[in-house]
Parts: sequence; structure tokens; C-alpha cells
Amino acid sequence: QVQLVESGGGVVQAGGSLRLSCAASGRTCSNYAMGWFRQGPGKERAFVAAISWSGGSTYYGDSVKGRFTISRVNAKNTVYLQMNSLKPEDTAVYYCTAASTVRDVKRGDDYWGQGTQVTVSS
Repeated sequence: QVQLVESGGGVVQAGGSLRLSCAASGRTCSNYAMGWFRQGPGKERAFVAAISWSGGSTYYGDSVKGRFTISRVNAKNTVYLQMNSLKPEDTAVYYCTAASTVRDVKRGDDYWGQGTQVTVSS
């Protein structure tokens, strides 16, 4: 089992920045690909970003490319999501995920955190 705990959410004005963190515990977390999804009000859960176990490969949803950056520090069992140039449409609950491969992360397989709320005001 892998346990995931997100932090760093909050309220920010449009154009601002936030950094989300996801602390992983349990099995050897550095062996897992990890990622972020989000679910806005009245919307389906959507893929945001993913990172390979080594951190060497990253992937982004079209709506966040160029604004968000995913990274990880395996020594800390932590993955980050740096969010810049935030827009009101980025308002959502953000979930951290972990799975064996990036493909599995993108499919939403395996492990999920409880989520952290991000609200972007206009």
C-alpha cells in the first residue's frame, strides 16, 4: 500500500502561484510514477500532470502546459506541482496519484490521496 497526503492548496488571485506537495509513505515510493488530477465544480476528474519514477519524464494536460510544472524528490518521497499564472478555471480539488507506470497514472489506476482545494479568484 502507498499512502498519499496532499498539502499546499488555498485561495489565490488570478495570475498568482501556488505549489502543491504530495507526501508518499508505505512501499518504496521512488519505484512509482506519480501524478496529479483535478476535479472542478460540476466537472469530471481530469488529468493534470505525471512524472516517471526517476523524474526524467514529465507529461501535462493541454490546459496546464507551460503554466504548471511537476517535480519530485525521491529522497523525501514527495512530488510537487508548481502552478503559475493561475486562472479561475483552475479552481478544483487537486488529487495526487501513484501507480506503477506513467500510463497507469494517466488512467487513474492504483493509489489516490484525499485531495486539496485550490480556489482561484478573479
